[in-house]
Amino acid sequence: MPPDLLRLDIIVPVLMYCALLWWVGRGLSWTAKLATAVVTLVLIICVVLVERR
Repeated sequence: MPPDLLRLDIIVPVLMYCALLWWVGRGLSWTAKLATAVVTLVLIICVVLVERR
């Protein structure tokens, strides 16, 4: 895999994570925001691992 593609694999999920966390996090308590962040990060890691196979 070229290095440019590898960076794109990291940047796109991080941007999607930030947008999703902002959208979902409006009006939530800090514990709910933290739980949302953890679940989203786990999903992103799973997707990246599956696509690298």
